[in-house]
Amino acid sequence: MSNPLEPTDAALTVTVDGESREVPAGSTAADLFAGDRAIVVARIDGELRDLSTPLSAGDSVSPVRIDEPDGLAVLRHSAAHVLAQAVQQINPTAKLGIGPPIVDGFYYDFDVETPFTPEDLTALDKAMARIVKEGQTFRRREVSDNEARAELANEPYKLELIGLKSTADSAGEGASVEVGDGGLTIYDNVRRDGSVAWKDLCRGPHLPNTRLIANGVKLMRSAAAYWRGSEKNPQLQRIYGTAWPTKDELRAHLDRLAEAERRDHRRLGTELDLFSFPDEIGSGLAVFHPKGGIIRMAMEEYSRKRHVEAGYSFVNTPHITKSKLFETSKHLDWYADGMYPPMKLDEERDADGIIRKAAQDYYLKPMNCPMHNLIFASRGRSYRELPLRLFEFGTVYRYEKSGVVHGLTRARGFTQDDAHIYTTREQMREELASLLSFVLDLLRDYGLNDFYLELSTRDPEKSVGDDRTWEEATETLRQVATESGLDLVDDPCGAAFYGPKISVQAKDAIGRTWQLSTIQLDFFEPELFELEYAAPDGTRQRPVMIHRALFGSIERFFAILVEHYAGAFPTWLAPVQVKAIPVAEAFDGYLDDFVAKLRARGVRAEVDKGSDRFPKKIRTASKEKVPFVVIAGGEDAEAGSVSFRFRDGSQRNGIPQDEAIEIVLASIADRTQV
Repeated sequence: MSNPLEPTDAALTVTVDGESREVPAGSTAADLFAGDRAIVVARIDGELRDLSTPLSAGDSVSPVRIDEPDGLAVLRHSAAHVLAQAVQQINPTAKLGIGPPIVDGFYYDFDVETPFTPEDLTALDKAMARIVKEGQTFRRREVSDNEARAELANEPYKLELIGLKSTADSAGEGASVEVGDGGLTIYDNVRRDGSVAWKDLCRGPHLPNTRLIANGVKLMRSAAAYWRGSEKNPQLQRIYGTAWPTKDELRAHLDRLAEAERRDHRRLGTELDLFSFPDEIGSGLAVFHPKGGIIRMAMEEYSRKRHVEAGYSFVNTPHITKSKLFETSKHLDWYADGMYPPMKLDEERDADGIIRKAAQDYYLKPMNCPMHNLIFASRGRSYRELPLRLFEFGTVYRYEKSGVVHGLTRARGFTQDDAHIYTTREQMREELASLLSFVLDLLRDYGLNDFYLELSTRDPEKSVGDDRTWEEATETLRQVATESGLDLVDDPCGAAFYGPKISVQAKDAIGRTWQLSTIQLDFFEPELFELEYAAPDGTRQRPVMIHRALFGSIERFFAILVEHYAGAFPTWLAPVQVKAIPVAEAFDGYLDDFVAKLRARGVRAEVDKGSDRFPKKIRTASKEKVPFVVIAGGEDAEAGSVSFRFRDGSQRNGIPQDEAIEIVLASIADRTQV
């Protein structure tokens, strides 16, 4: 039997994984990688293409496996097509929106008369399984605008996208998977008998056939979503799903989700009595209860101590300001949509009601940096004072849309551990390197150890300043980040309007990544505020400004730690570090004396004198995730000892009181001990 890729007289030369090869004319990417079912798409001259794509002379081709990031995206987008086919199979009147891949899965939007129910999702899972089992082929067709409109005449949202094809990047979330610059393509889902089962407007690429979806796809939930992400548009119904190359990977993902739900800070915040969001106050505005307040206090006190040691000066600024400040800083030009609307104040009228002094606009501050600039500018500064490190736990307010407010991780009012560092140009690189080390060391003290860095660069459409200065700032940050030894990932166009930034990305106990500390290098705010210092030669020079939020915000970092530790905080952060439980009421006084000794050493300890029986008190302490449960009965009282019961259920009996106190103090001093 002849080899389909054996060179013939009608051969063409392509490059496969860097090696030159001759293949017969008419060969496809699938022919190159035949026999390896894990290869599901090809990268041809840098673009992802279907395996059925015919090759041309000079093409550079490399395989993409289903378990690679690009392969996973193709798997998930193909699963979204199968979902849409299943929806229209069950409900032919459903109108199609868009269905892009997303992190760990996919979604598809539909215009339907009634929202989807859990029972609907179950039925759709079964319909998808039947389609997958058929082994339908994804086939790509190029069509003209008129042909696309004729074929999709009953799909109003697809017709809208066709009209927007040249501006797909600004057409709303997910639109680029369907249309973009250039021609239009439709993908047919073709049965084995050659008949077309379903079709969709799509740029592709897709899997060779639906059977590759069989191992790990599941619908997760449904929700309302505005068409193209705008509240001005109709509200559609969105179905979310997840897809993985194998059943084991799907099962592991579902286990991770279950663990994440168990750790959800909103649920644990209620169970552990840490914080709440009263309706009477408003969306995204938290109150911390006594236990949450103690944890927050411990977090802040340790951070203050480390900042003092690192040479920071502490400042405080108001919560509101006149609009002029944010006009100077340009926040009203670039950030007004994220700010609460202004309050009109200070209007004065005479006895006849005639305005003598017009009202002024006051804003709740969305960030602290403009006020810190005023502190710098409050008097003359010398190069001898630099670097000047100003630090504040400053509460700010940002008007997040109701759809994105999410517990403490996306709030409307929160407190930033905000620092602004003013340096000379000569000092800035060394200061940035020292600052990054300080940030990483402090995060490790709170129990996070797995980091990488992200470099956010300029968005030309949303920035101030000149190219040369931006380039200098960006390259300085890149060098500092690279020299840290951590992996560095680019975030194109992700910078603030005034300068590029490094952000520290940290993985938690279950492998999720959180953006934490940010370090921004800013040459432009000092210019806007006309900040100056006296240089050694007597000239007046502009300082460089470094913006730094270490936690991001106290609230968000609090939530991350709750989920990282699943509420079982290390001893130094636990709201109650020791709970003493007497075996019987007769031993209350004995444990009162022991707890008094602990409190004298700064330990957060209490005696449970409630009316519950002893076993229930033990269970309650376990649910509260107290690090040390101290038990005492007759033998302990006679021996001057106590017994420890630990979180894992183990117990250590007959520990002399002085030794027990030292054990607790050692656990507090060891910040990693949980």
